[in-house]
Amino acid sequence: MVIPVRKITDFNPGNRAFIKEETSMSQSKEIILTAKDLSKTFSNESVQQHVLKNLNLNVYKGDFTVVMGNSGSGKSTLLYALSGMDKPTLGTITYFVNDPGQKDRSDKNDGSRGIEISKFSNDRLALFRRAHAGFVFQQNYLNESMSALDNVMISGLLRTKDRKALALKAKELLARVEISENDHRKFPSQLSGGQQQRVAVVRGVINDPEILFADEPTGALNSQNTTNVLDILSDLNTRGQSIVMVTHTIRAAERGNRIIYLADGVIADELDLGEYAGDYKDEANPAREKAIARHRMLKDFLQEQGW
Repeated sequence: MVIPVRKITDFNPGNRAFIKEETSMSQSKEIILTAKDLSKTFSNESVQQHVLKNLNLNVYKGDFTVVMGNSGSGKSTLLYALSGMDKPTLGTITYFVNDPGQKDRSDKNDGSRGIEISKFSNDRLALFRRAHAGFVFQQNYLNESMSALDNVMISGLLRTKDRKALALKAKELLARVEISENDHRKFPSQLSGGQQQRVAVVRGVINDPEILFADEPTGALNSQNTTNVLDILSDLNTRGQSIVMVTHTIRAAERGNRIIYLADGVIADELDLGEYAGDYKDEANPAREKAIARHRMLKDFLQEQGW
């Protein structure tokens, strides 16, 4: 599904009004996922907690979408629902992807009209996630009894039995995130926290997911490792990877081109930041002026939301 979207056509630092409407199909974005009237309620004895409330959202192919909001706003709940890790109480979640697993079913689909996953069984959801979604969490959840390479390959083996080709791909991806061959056979406990999270990112993308879901992926890292992991995510996005990331920090949010702000289970507002322009603190950054303007725009937006 393709619809026209806004594009930044004139750059005027400090002024959010520079965003103009573009209706040309060449400037349109493709919807890869849509949520309609999404609600999630948790029940505890006689108490019900309505975490998501009739929420509507489109996720676009190639976007780095960032979800922010105060604690308890429903950020992680939304991420789990969109990714198929949890089922919504009400509403629909539709993916616009080609799904080989549908080819022998009565509801087979070429991706043009979408695959509605909200009512899938748990087993079918697991198969769908395996084919279309990747995950990175705050905790890396690496298997402590497996090497770094095997932690990546075990996910890949869910999709292919060609171990030779998979090993080559895993090693190439690990090299891209600066995990050396000497570290491939190390166990997670023998790696630094930053190295472990980089391995976790590779595990998340080994199956070429349509969307990479990241839930506070730098929340447990120090400053330098945070930068390293964010650089990897930005690089993946530059290469075309669609990303949906939950974060509570401006530093991580600046990597996104689209900011969604949740408040009390609904989308309060959103901001189109445009593509990442590098570190606004880096005096050698050739796009520093734009980076500073993006930073100010994001801060102003979050202050407007009461963040």
